[in-house]
Amino acid sequence: MTSRRLVIVSGLSGAGKSVALRALEDAGFFCVDNLPAGFLTDFAHFVASNDSPHYANVAVGVDARNPASDLSQFPGILDGLGATNLDVELVFVEANDQTLINRFSETRRRHPLSSGDQPLHQAIKQERVLMQALSERAALRLDTSHTNVHKFRAIVNERLARRTPNQLSLQVCSFGFKNGVPPDADFVFDLRCLPNPYWQPSLRDFTGRDTEIQDFLCGDELVEAMIGDISEMMKKWIPRFETQNRSYLTVAVGCTGGRHRSVYVAERIAKQFENTYEILVVHRDS
Repeated sequence: MTSRRLVIVSGLSGAGKSVALRALEDAGFFCVDNLPAGFLTDFAHFVASNDSPHYANVAVGVDARNPASDLSQFPGILDGLGATNLDVELVFVEANDQTLINRFSETRRRHPLSSGDQPLHQAIKQERVLMQALSERAALRLDTSHTNVHKFRAIVNERLARRTPNQLSLQVCSFGFKNGVPPDADFVFDLRCLPNPYWQPSLRDFTGRDTEIQDFLCGDELVEAMIGDISEMMKKWIPRFETQNRSYLTVAVGCTGGRHRSVYVAERIAKQFENTYEILVVHRDS
């Protein structure tokens, strides 16, 4: 029987866990939402022993609707899944507090931990504590604070649904420091020392994917040196992560606004590794 995948999708309420599950379902996964954590072991054994192609790729959602006592035991449950011979991966979907507050306000949905005695911001804080054990063990953390639904579905499809087992999925992300560093980044590089096209009024409305910005940055001594140094570092150290059975790695390159230098450098770096790893390029702020 061929290897089967079990993707456990967890995360904060309102961050996009349900969106991720729907995207996986559209990609052909058999999906179960709000599975009691105590049932996960039995469910995994069922999937592993069932030879039906219906269960070749399975995703389950586990969230704060579970009792706190069950969530606290999750690390042990996850360790035990190694005996099932499934390709198990835990994904955690998150967002910053203000984004979550805005989303609940817009949809007028009730947070599962909120009540008449506990306002929304305290419910979010409590949920972070409850879900900390899952967040810390996640193979992939997806922050949706600056991501719309369509972009997030594309990321889930590229990084999760299409990932080849035992193949490292490498995400190269451009971002603007003024909007914060991506919390899911494994490596962060600061490009604010490079020449800035923003100070050329005729270039401000373009991005690093436009030829006008590319012509401005291409061949510049500092830009080429930065790209070369980042690439050499990645070539040296990414194989070390692979030896630790890492399935996902995110390299983030940032400039001030996330539209010009970081976009250009991200595209250049991704091009160098497209024949070595499964590459996803994300321009968070462009």
